[in-house]
Amino acid sequence: MTTLMPTFAGDTTTRPHATRERRWFYWTVVTICRPPFFVSSRPVTLHLDRLPRGGAFILACSHLSPYDVPALMRSSPRPIDFVSTKEVFQNRFVAWLYGHMGTFPLDRSRSDPKTVRIIVDRLARGRCVGVFPEGRIRKESDSVVNGGRFRPTLIRLAKLANVPIIPAVVRGAEQYKRVASWLPLMRTRYGVIYGEPITVNDEAEGERELGQAYQRLYAELRDAMEH
Repeated sequence: MTTLMPTFAGDTTTRPHATRERRWFYWTVVTICRPPFFVSSRPVTLHLDRLPRGGAFILACSHLSPYDVPALMRSSPRPIDFVSTKEVFQNRFVAWLYGHMGTFPLDRSRSDPKTVRIIVDRLARGRCVGVFPEGRIRKESDSVVNGGRFRPTLIRLAKLANVPIIPAVVRGAEQYKRVASWLPLMRTRYGVIYGEPITVNDEAEGERELGQAYQRLYAELRDAMEH
């Protein structure tokens, strides 16, 4: 079966207009999807000023819900090139949609040097690359927000590309699994918080610092949402 796989940024050296096309498509999707969130939600967004307005960085977010992605897209003033899973891209429509938004697949079952090259290429061109270092959606009890483990590959990538990591936590977005949460004036409450940039000089220290940041950010976001 033929899969509609778009050209990724790491492969577009002969198509300088491809990135501009992808940005236009990305913001079109955000513009279309933002009103349903606007009329149905009452989000709490903390420390948006910590997102650099220019330059490359890795946005590393906790992953408690599939709706973490649109929550980040709604709050971020910059387009995010997300790293998704290879399994998601097996759906032809999703592969087309995500690819045109700048998202690209990762094969979690083995070493994936192609994806690493794409990530490094995007970062070298000043992009924001969004990753979920836990590798899958977690329950809150075993999430990084409660000291759960995450893949250290993220730390090595940041050091290799010489870019900072911006930790982020999304809380409450799983409510959008219920149809009622999308109804106008429901004022569904969820939160997004961004951390201070983490520069990786030593991998062990970077891993420790990121793990602690997730727990601090979650506690701050929880307190802000409950008061």
